Amino acid sequence: MGGGAIASPSSFDAERCKLYTGRTTPAVIVTALVAASGGLLFGFDNGITGGVIAHEGFAARFFGHHAGSDDPFCKFDDHMLQLFTSCLFLAGAVSAMVGSWTCKRYGRKATMMAGGACFLVGTALVACAVHMVMLVLGRLVLGVGVGFATQATPLYLSEMAPFNLRGALNIMFQLAVTVGILAAQLINYGTQYVKPYGWRISLAMGAVPALILFFGSMMLSDTPNSLVQRGRPEDGRRTLQRIRGTDNVNVEFDDICEAVRVSRSVRNPYRTILRRRYRPQLVISVLVPIFQQLTGINAIM
Repeated sequence: MGGGAIASPSSFDAERCKLYTGRTTPAVIVTALVAASGGLLFGFDNGITGGVIAHEGFAARFFGHHAGSDDPFCKFDDHMLQLFTSCLFLAGAVSAMVGSWTCKRYGRKATMMAGGACFLVGTALVACAVHMVMLVLGRLVLGVGVGFATQATPLYLSEMAPFNLRGALNIMFQLAVTVGILAAQLINYGTQYVKPYGWRISLAMGAVPALILFFGSMMLSDTPNSLVQRGRPEDGRRTLQRIRGTDNVNVEFDDICEAVRVSRSVRNPYRTILRRRYRPQLVISVLVPIFQQLTGINAIM
């Protein structure tokens, strides 16, 4: 739905969706693969630190004062180590809110490119770090990239996908997150034998999906929803025709324009979402991620 409009339950018309024409084109597949690299980066940065802090070279360089301790608790009981690990998520939480604004103001494509650029800069800082300031600063920049990518990528995927494949393609982001975590663990397993710079290789490998996201986003077009929302309806129509593989996109394009019109009519979206009719959706959308974290899965990763 364009522009973050909050639709009424009766706004979905299954019969009208059957009038949508087009097919799943190669452009949609390429778009999905490039956009899903944002999830790959999130998963990679989420999973890489657990192995990096266990590298002997990393611990000796930045936390040498714990080198003589055989107590596993004391080895990791360090405020700077905790800051290095957690600052990514703090920066990601703040930048995700900023990313919501940039998606609306500058488009989904620009936000993904900004996320890719942040990943590249952050990866360079942490991989070349010579003191804790560089490590923490790099993780903060990576966190900004995470916030932008997690805000823009699922939105981009859902708006580019055909209506009947929207859920399947959008779940690629979550799949890419899981693949990124697995890749991080495998990389850490291999680099533990590269002493004393194996940890640098682990952190530097994040540049690979970052390059895919940055340059891939540069070559992709923005979504029809975003183009219409930013006053470029003709560009939006041409993009929709290209990704659907047909010139007959009138019904879907009219629905996009209507969604954008409805979103612009919402004066205060935060007040709207607190209305009684939307409380079940609001409660579920808040409780699901809360309980996901309360399972303690991040401690395992």
